[in-house]
Amino acid sequence: MNDQASRHSRRTFLTQTGLGFGLGGVALSAMLQRDQIVRADADLGWRLPDGKPHFPPRIKNVIWLFMVGGTSHVESFDPKPALVKYAGKTIAETPYAGAVTNPLSKNVRVLVADQANGHIRQILYPLQVGYRKRGGAGIEISDWWPHLSGCVDDLAVVRSMWTTDNDHGAQLQFHTGRHMLEGPFPTIGSWVHYGLGSLNDDLPAFVVLGTPIADCCGGLGGHGANYLGPEHDGVQLAVDLKNPLPFASPGGDVYREEQDGESALLGRLNRLSAVEHPEDQALQARIKSYELAFRMQTAVPEVMQFGQEPRSTAGLYGLDRDASRPFGEMCLTARRLVERGVRFVQIFHGSNGGAGSWDAHGGLRQNHASMCDQVDQPIAGLLKDLKRRGLLDETLVVWATEFGRTPGAQGGDGRDHHPFGFSIWMAGGGVKGGTVHGATDELGFHAVEDRHYVTDVHATVFQQLGLDPHRLEVPGHKRLEIDYGKPISAILA
Repeated sequence: MNDQASRHSRRTFLTQTGLGFGLGGVALSAMLQRDQIVRADADLGWRLPDGKPHFPPRIKNVIWLFMVGGTSHVESFDPKPALVKYAGKTIAETPYAGAVTNPLSKNVRVLVADQANGHIRQILYPLQVGYRKRGGAGIEISDWWPHLSGCVDDLAVVRSMWTTDNDHGAQLQFHTGRHMLEGPFPTIGSWVHYGLGSLNDDLPAFVVLGTPIADCCGGLGGHGANYLGPEHDGVQLAVDLKNPLPFASPGGDVYREEQDGESALLGRLNRLSAVEHPEDQALQARIKSYELAFRMQTAVPEVMQFGQEPRSTAGLYGLDRDASRPFGEMCLTARRLVERGVRFVQIFHGSNGGAGSWDAHGGLRQNHASMCDQVDQPIAGLLKDLKRRGLLDETLVVWATEFGRTPGAQGGDGRDHHPFGFSIWMAGGGVKGGTVHGATDELGFHAVEDRHYVTDVHATVFQQLGLDPHRLEVPGHKRLEIDYGKPISAILA
């Protein structure tokens, strides 16, 4: 018997054997695939990842907080007093006229022509909130983040991020590393799922909370796996304490025994199809999704049982306030998910069916005061809760947004999109808390010190998880060097 026939015979035998266990056969198939007993393209010398890190990891899980619309860096984690001093003047009328000419400017690929050079003519807009040095590290943070300011000694703030999309396609770019004009690519969460899988077979490895980015800005591509295959897409969960898994519920009039029988039959039928079409990724993903959905009917409701939490938890996450409760429930869910082995939890805040609620072209003071109030206490609560449970050492928390906002005014009381320099922060396993890395110029216009493209954030996540992204190559999909990025080593212990 030749090798090809032998391989198919083994696959068929194992698959048909698994049919006797109903949907359990799907789990068997997944485990065999993960353990390299069944693998794609073995004859090419390429194997799927085995779920093991490439080198000793510092963390097990990632919680990825993404503010949709573009949070103003100068009114959050990179305050600029010069904006107050020179308010009402153009950049050319300040001592920092040279800020508008910078090597990063040529990297931006303009989608909206009116935004290409308007920054130069803008009148500088003063800071709309106060700020002061916080924590033992003395990191300057605006007064819109009073709760998070108490955690500043756990944060590593990077003030020198840049990207190349001047419109909200930058939301997709932040997650894939590629400009929206280049199309969709696998996202950071999908790469983690692909490389490591889950620590809990009853829950997805990659969970998405909150409303994802809108179609205008990447849509489902913001948590999609693209050519890695649909089984590595993020799984959306609704934080609904009364009905946490409506899409997988059999309905109130269906007995558990009935559903078990239906699931077993469905598993056998799917397995028969899988034998006939062993290389059909969509079919494999669908089978696995049915299996996972079946197991999630027990696992997900248990995650959402907040009643198991101490009474103090509600106040910690802001669940006792209308403004902060929705995001607080998502942050608490994220903690409960990583506690149970979910590798990557992606939380979106501010999705509104368009560019995003953080997009403050006008009314910035009211907008950002409200948006920060919704997330400040829940994020601080998440960090404190992880820390007191001993989970922060094995979890990396990333706070990000697609770009910052201009030093100049737009519409009289707002700021425009700003890809030339903005801020993110990280906290958790292996991160140097109380650290500021990189800098923008005195007006917050360009990143001028230790600049980092968005994939450097990805590379840092991979580094902490023990993954070498170069070893996650997929045949037929050559990646560019910029896709890999470089770990931000200055913020790592």
